[in-house]
Amino acid sequence: QVQLVESGGGSVQAGGSLRLSCAVSRYSNSDYCMAWFRQPPGKEREGVALIGTGDGSSVYADSVKGRFTISQDNAGNTVYLQMNSLQPEDTAMYYCAANPRPSWACNALRRHYSYNYWGQGTQVTVSS
Repeated sequence: QVQLVESGGGSVQAGGSLRLSCAVSRYSNSDYCMAWFRQPPGKEREGVALIGTGDGSSVYADSVKGRFTISQDNAGNTVYLQMNSLQPEDTAMYYCAANPRPSWACNALRRHYSYNYWGQGTQVTVSS
């Protein structure tokens, strides 16, 4: 069982920054693939970034490369998404997700249906 709680969303102007946090509670110390997804109003949920907790390897969507950074704390209890140079098209509900797989498997887990556990989401709104 895994529980995920997101925080850090808010409203910013274009060009601004936000850092999202995902607090992870789990009953196993095995490796996980942790991901951030987002869902704009009326659109499908899309992957933003993912990280393998075992080796820290990460993958980014093309739309956020160079602007967003996914990371984790040393204890593996929190996953972060640092978002810089935010644009109005980044406006969405952002979700944290987890799948208990080893890091080498994470690169293939880019779609929302690959994840078993989800947080409640945190809203990010970017105004022009």
